[in-house]
Amino acid sequence: MSEASAGPTRTVSHDGMRDVVIVGGGPVGLLLACLLAQRGRDVVVLERRTERSGRSRAIGIHPPGLRALGRVGLEAEVRGSGIEIRDGRVTCRGRVLGSMSFVRDGSVWSLPQLETEAMLERRLAELAPRALMHGVEVQGLRDLGTHVEVTGDRGGETVTLPARYVVGADGVRSGIRNLAEIGWAPKPGRAHYVMGDTRDDTGEPATALLHFEPAGVVESFPLPGGRRRWVAWVRRPPRQVGPAQLATIVAARVDGRFDPDAAAEPSVFEARQHLAERMHRGRVALAGDAAHEISPIGGQGMNLGWLDAVLLDRELEHALESGAPYEAFERYDRTRRASAARAIRQAAFNMRMGAPAAGVRLRVRNAAVRTLAVPPLRAVLARAFTMRWL
Repeated sequence: MSEASAGPTRTVSHDGMRDVVIVGGGPVGLLLACLLAQRGRDVVVLERRTERSGRSRAIGIHPPGLRALGRVGLEAEVRGSGIEIRDGRVTCRGRVLGSMSFVRDGSVWSLPQLETEAMLERRLAELAPRALMHGVEVQGLRDLGTHVEVTGDRGGETVTLPARYVVGADGVRSGIRNLAEIGWAPKPGRAHYVMGDTRDDTGEPATALLHFEPAGVVESFPLPGGRRRWVAWVRRPPRQVGPAQLATIVAARVDGRFDPDAAAEPSVFEARQHLAERMHRGRVALAGDAAHEISPIGGQGMNLGWLDAVLLDRELEHALESGAPYEAFERYDRTRRASAARAIRQAAFNMRMGAPAAGVRLRVRNAAVRTLAVPPLRAVLARAFTMRWL
């Protein structure tokens, strides 16, 4: 593993051995920290940011993700703050191709990631008041066999922390993955989208609307506060994207109800997919987006990361109870890479279904959607949408 060759002049050493150091204070790192803190474990979260980004990101909390949050006492708060998405409908050129109810398998809850992270951060502060350290950028790892030494920069000071185990939950550009020299393999599925939030004028505050149009998919999902998120496929990223541009894209494909005057500033993103060649090396494990980049179309990434955290919590507790052996993550690697690979395949399918189509391809796609929307396949589709397969 790598280590920074030079650093600031002042060093702050934390001599006490920690059970686990988690790098990354996003939703996955925070949940894992809460789970470990509930067990009484000495856990530290190192977060590079000093304040959270206000950018629009993940919103969907699927039934397995809600259960994971329930393990740290947050299910009721999510239900009280979020919006329940009870059903979904797929259309093309104004005609309904299929509809499904999610209630039987558990509804999807819509809550902006920023609010979910705030909940997790408050919960961690209750369980372990000094566990979260902001403004620390990790620069080096040394796996010494018996433990790992983590080195980072915090405002010009070098922070050194010894820990029995380290978890990288620091996103798709993971520095921990690079320091652990773990490969990052691209997988099928790549496309560009424009995304923005505005007032919900659809009259369907509990319904996910998917418009599989010839020019590309337009999706919209309820948000708390009477708002709705819109996501539209685009062939290439526009040079300028404002509320008016997104409203034009929506209106060109569907009977759009995207109000640009009530909209926040939209964003453009490229959906890509990657899978780490392994999810651990020695005493260092990866979780969440650091281990697998999943297209946000279908909303699986954050929930998949939470399930990583649930299994890691169990594996780490077992390892720490049995004397912190070196081979702690073999089952975790095997199980979670298989789940991530399945999620990547499903997301790639979702992206293909939402790509532009015409002629025979359009007719075949629409026929396939109609078939999937008829019992018993409709129940299978609903389970896939709500991630019950996990």
